[in-house]
Amino acid sequence: MALSLKYEKRDKKVAPNTLRNAGKIPAVFYGRKQESTPITLSSREFEKVWKKAGETAVVNLEGGEGEVQALIKDVDKHPVTDTVRHADFYVFEKGQKLKIKIPLDFKGTSPAVKDLGAVLVKVMHDLEVEAAPKDLPHKIEVDLAFLTTFESVITAKEVKLPEGVTLVASPDEVVASVYEPKEEVVEETPVDLSTIEVMEKGKKPAEGEADSTGSPQEGGTPKKEEKKEEKK
Repeated sequence: MALSLKYEKRDKKVAPNTLRNAGKIPAVFYGRKQESTPITLSSREFEKVWKKAGETAVVNLEGGEGEVQALIKDVDKHPVTDTVRHADFYVFEKGQKLKIKIPLDFKGTSPAVKDLGAVLVKVMHDLEVEAAPKDLPHKIEVDLAFLTTFESVITAKEVKLPEGVTLVASPDEVVASVYEPKEEVVEETPVDLSTIEVMEKGKKPAEGEADSTGSPQEGGTPKKEEKKEEKK
């Protein structure tokens, strides 16, 4: 089932924030043989379609300027609120094939990871392919069951593509691999005992210094108050 969006031709005199406050977003569609056309979309309806279509599904734009088939080319979102501020649509020609990057969906379990304790590395997260718009998949599945040993890798040419889709990326480019984890050797730094100052247990304070009780120690000169006898 094709995805559709209603649009209106945009009046450039109307400020973008005015449109957004009214629940709409400014957008534009263009192509190799399609003049750039500014339009307005319902913000709510666009987000519904975008969630389903992503950047790989065909969207029918229907409005006063006629109906065109396009892909969602670019979406500008607010950096704080994450709301959509603007959208670009690329209009393709009938019979035209498109080169586009399709997200990869890793499926299954690697025997090397499960049985040997290997670590999985997902080298690529999308794959560039070519196809007619109607044949473009939303995602391409990668079967991890082929990773059986520590030396195993999955290359682009080994990924099974849907019918009508051909590979554009380098065939030998690594999509996923595994490696054997190695224990880290912790090197202990020797302690230089000559740098450590050792306090002698029960060390006495120097002559003339008071101990912890405040009493003078031996060798000091205690001050005694002398009493004078009164002569009668």
